[in-house]
Amino acid sequence: MRFIGYLDKGASLGADAPCLTMDGRDLSYREVQRLSYRVARGLDRSGIAPGEKVAILSGNDPLAFACVFGISRAGAVWCPINPRNEAAENSFILDRFDCSALLFHSSFAPMVEAMRAALPKLRLLVCLDAELPFVPSFESWLSGITDEGYQRAPVDDLAMIPGTGGTTGKPKGVMLSGRNIETMTALTLMGYPFKGRPVYLALAPLTHAAGVLCFPIMTLGGRIVIMHHPDIGEFLDLIARYRVTHTFLPPTVIYMLLDHPKLDSAELGSLQCFWYGAAPISAARLAEALKRIGPMAQLFGQTEAPMMISMMAPDEHYNADGTIAMQRLASAGRISPLVQAAIMDGDGNLLPTGSRGEIWCAARW
Repeated sequence: MRFIGYLDKGASLGADAPCLTMDGRDLSYREVQRLSYRVARGLDRSGIAPGEKVAILSGNDPLAFACVFGISRAGAVWCPINPRNEAAENSFILDRFDCSALLFHSSFAPMVEAMRAALPKLRLLVCLDAELPFVPSFESWLSGITDEGYQRAPVDDLAMIPGTGGTTGKPKGVMLSGRNIETMTALTLMGYPFKGRPVYLALAPLTHAAGVLCFPIMTLGGRIVIMHHPDIGEFLDLIARYRVTHTFLPPTVIYMLLDHPKLDSAELGSLQCFWYGAAPISAARLAEALKRIGPMAQLFGQTEAPMMISMMAPDEHYNADGTIAMQRLASAGRISPLVQAAIMDGDGNLLPTGSRGEIWCAARW
């Protein structure tokens, strides 16, 4: 399934339902669909062919995330660029990933202007929120383009190319197919609780795990509430205001949440699933979160093997008698449905329980 499949599925459940929300303003599923038609047509008019790579450089922003679906509808490939990277790293990624187009927020204009001379492969630059001396604004780029239905066939199943962290050298591009994302979405829907139409709160960057978790939400016609900057107090307020059912934070931010003075008075009763992952979490602090927040849910994956290699749903954090299962809190959960995983040595031989080695995994449908 392509990214537009998740959007169109959500729209089929109620086109006027809110899809993307930020600062009290909603974009409905219908509005995001129509925007995706325009972006796809704009890419076509600009000479971006199916299979070409289109990067987005922005903090959390509904318009930027909506463009992902226009890229998909154009048959192109989404390259999420980490907004926290330095210019040299982003320049390397844009060149190495063969990006033909870059859509960016004006807050990154100085970086883009400094990089563009060294990026001859970039044929299209568009600023999402402003007209700049060296690049058109999003609205002027789409001037005269209709929002009527439009779709181009992709050249293959390549959907996105995220970058690795670069901790062991230069960042590498991981080629994720539509089937990779579809498998992750299916695992999410199978392994975690979803009751009713979900509301997902995205504080963590949409370029990472917080972004791909939007797709299972959309298949159920859910609302995605986006925060453009991390603010724990506002995070707690938004949970209460929108009756948030699902959210994700890395452990370091969960620790900040546990230390926040508003936590114990916050209204958190709507939460069904509070995902944590992307780094190890302290078992002691996880136990505290279970007592003070409630339905914590572990996920484990890698950029090269997207979520979920293993998982631990909220109810699996407890024993049958309702007490916290402390013996499980330092584990990586259980192997996900549809996934096979093992620990192997460098020669591909299975290792016995308790051994250290390389993670091997595969999705089996």
